[in-house]
Amino acid sequence: MPLLDLFWFMLILFLWVMWIWLLIKLFADIFRRDDLSGWGKTGWVVLMLFFPLIGALIYLIANGGDMAQRDIDTMKAMEAAQKEYIREAAGGGASAADEIEKLAKLKDSGALTEDEFAAQKAKLLS
Repeated sequence: MPLLDLFWFMLILFLWVMWIWLLIKLFADIFRRDDLSGWGKTGWVVLMLFFPLIGALIYLIANGGDMAQRDIDTMKAMEAAQKEYIREAAGGGASAADEIEKLAKLKDSGALTEDEFAAQKAKLLS
């Protein structure tokens, strides 16, 4: 009989942890939404606090499909910010070839002389 008690305890513990994780995920989604007003967010929070099971089910039915898209958009924005930070930390984003191309365009337009172009090109290549 003690093994059966352990099984039920583990099952209840697992379900309880799953319920807490679901509520955290739902509250995070509510507060992350830009398309929901402050009153709308308050309404969802109050509904989930006073009627947790019904509120969670209603929210999942009404907004469950959009939750995944908001998660994907958040991850893409975080990845883009990380790549931009790495690009900045690594010394800009333009390569020497890009800079020489810009200098050549300036020389062709007459903004740079041949000597200035050669000096800047040597500086970039060194």
